[in-house]
Amino acid sequence: MIKRTILVTGASSGIGRAIAKQLLQQGHHVIGVSRNIQQFTHPLDNFSTAQLDLSQLKQLPAALRELAKNYPDIDAVIFSAGIGQFGSLEEFSYPQIETLMTVNFTSQVFLTRALLPQLKRKQRVDLIYIGSEAALKGSRKGVMYCASKFALRGFTQALREECSKSGVRVCLINAGMVKTPFFDSLSFEPADGETNYLLPEDLAEAVDYVLNSRAHMVIDEINLNPLNKVVKFKS
Repeated sequence: MIKRTILVTGASSGIGRAIAKQLLQQGHHVIGVSRNIQQFTHPLDNFSTAQLDLSQLKQLPAALRELAKNYPDIDAVIFSAGIGQFGSLEEFSYPQIETLMTVNFTSQVFLTRALLPQLKRKQRVDLIYIGSEAALKGSRKGVMYCASKFALRGFTQALREECSKSGVRVCLINAGMVKTPFFDSLSFEPADGETNYLLPEDLAEAVDYVLNSRAHMVIDEINLNPLNKVVKFKS
């Protein structure tokens, strides 16, 4: 296994945390990005932190330039930060629309843009975006969430073509419901029973598969879903 320097967004909880943990166990150098690095309570070997609020677009370009400067050895990025909000379009305020699209899509484009020039000069690079089944089919009450994930999917498809003559591989992992704190602020969650949800570790395994796949093979997309898809609504 090649030891790599891997940036992971959303590394303080849920999917990002599971991915970062597995990468550290494998001996990679992990740079964990979070809005609040105080959530990283224990110092770990080969683990660095970077505090970024992906919802603040005006501050991002300068912060991302500093990030790229501080970590020139980055050769893989896992884009796992994201937020969820559901409802019909008229239930969204204009700031809520802006925030959802910013965190789930625009900030990820900004981060890619900031790192891509130096990444294209490397022999082997992986950009892995954690998408959603919401990028595959529009759903009721998912108008804005689906829009953000459809946008990310279109972006990765075009970026893959753009990077095809370099060593940069682009992969999108579309996941169904994953049992994480993502659902804490929502009115619904996966029903009880292991067949109704994925685990964050399932996505960490998918990331591992992509990172360690043969260098001259590109895995465009991976779709993951629980065996069943039963949802329960909170009272």
